[in-house]
Parts: sequence; C-alpha cells; structure tokens
Amino acid sequence: MKKSLNVLLAIILITTIAITGCQSKSENDKVIVVGASPEPHAQMLELIADDLAKEGYELKIVEFTDYVKPNLALDEKELDANFFQHLPYLEDFNEKNSLDLVSLASTHIEPMGLYSKQIDNIDELNDGAEIAIPNDTVNGSRALLFLEDKGLIELKEGAGFSATEKDIVKNPKNLKFKLLEAALLPRALDEVDAAAINGNYALQANLSPSKDAILLERSDSPYANIVAIRKGEENSPKLKALVKALQSDKIKNFIKEKYGDGVVPSF
Repeated sequence: MKKSLNVLLAIILITTIAITGCQSKSENDKVIVVGASPEPHAQMLELIADDLAKEGYELKIVEFTDYVKPNLALDEKELDANFFQHLPYLEDFNEKNSLDLVSLASTHIEPMGLYSKQIDNIDELNDGAEIAIPNDTVNGSRALLFLEDKGLIELKEGAGFSATEKDIVKNPKNLKFKLLEAALLPRALDEVDAAAINGNYALQANLSPSKDAILLERSDSPYANIVAIRKGEENSPKLKALVKALQSDKIKNFIKEKYGDGVVPSF
C-alpha cells in the first residue's frame, strides 16, 4: 500500500512538472525580449509594442549603451533578439567571440557623419587636423572608408571592411586620427577638429545628421541596421512577428517624419 502511494505521488509530481514546463514554454513563446540601443532602436520598438500586443505578443525592451553586451546577452539567451548593429559588425563580433548569431532582417541605415564644433564646412579643415573615429575594427574601418569616399584620404586597394590607419596610402591634409570608443565620440567634439560619429550616438547626443553633419555617409551604405538572433531560430513565429512589425509603413513613416535623411529605411 505504501509503495503504491509513493508511485502515485511520483506520478503526480512528474505530471505537475510537465504541466508547469508546458505553461512556462507557452508563456515564453508569447514574450519577445529585445535588446536595443536607446535611439532610434528602442523608440522604434516602443512604437510597435501595441501592434505586437494585438498579435498576442508582449514586447520587453532592454536598453544597452554599448556595442558588446547586447550580443553576449543574446548568446546567453537573456534576449530573444537584439537591435542595434549592422551586419559587418555582427560578423566581426561572431568571429572574434566564437558566436553563432545571424541577421534575421534589416530595417534602416543610420548614416555615419563627420561632426565638428570647430568648423562649419569641410573646406575649413586645416592641414594636420585631428579626427576622432571609432576604435572598434568594423566601425573604425567604416569611418576610414567614409572619409575616403569624401576624398579626404585614400586607402590601399582591397582594404575593405578591415581597413585601418596603416592602409592609408594618401593623406593630402596630413590628418591625424584619434581612436575612441564609439559612444564617447560626441563628447570628444570639444577636443578634436572633427569626429566621425555613428548615427545612433549622434542622435543620442542631440545631433541632427541632416543638419549638423558637415559630411554625411551616402544612403546606399552597406551598413544597414539589423535584427540579430541566434542561428536556428529563423522560423520562430514571434521573431517573424517582430520583423513584420518593424518593417511596416508605421515605422517607415516614423523614420521619415522624425529623422528626415538622418535615418533611411532599408526595406
């Protein structure tokens, strides 16, 4: 009798755990946790929260102010997706950190701009001027490619997305480069002649790319911002719902109305 009771209790316990586990999984399938930089990414996500709610999903936004933690948090399954970076950065981060994150979709381009408190026009840039650029490999090369496109420097052939200062073969103005963490570049404007600043950090610093930048990256830039996820989860219904909401006319109109040509839709 005692043995039968123990077996019955064990069955009840296993059943309870199974039911609880199913409920937990079901609940998780209806919650989308996305890591994002504050602007414009988190703002765009806030805008679609109600749309996702109508589809039965709760959107939770976790804000990050750096370019490292969001990918690590995604890999550790603290997030379902992140929304802050472009594909060249993700691919470089994957390689350096042995991660397997992928792009699910692209949303917009935040053109890099050259900003200055010392000059109002690029023609005023003096010989030997100091230019601050991002110190990470991908955004640093992006800045150099941007400056090359604007005719300020020339890089050796084939330097591409891994270009560094060592790849500069022509520098007619003898520009000097100061490498800083991308998030710190707006603060450096008092100390340098100009700074090449990523669009999201320019916006956070109340800089208008279309009005304040003395040079602005072209709209056909390959650095479109993406929704990143873990490889193998491309068919997740909730992640598909997230992308559908982000690639909507509502987001496209929001981008155009708020940022003008400072942020460009890529869908």
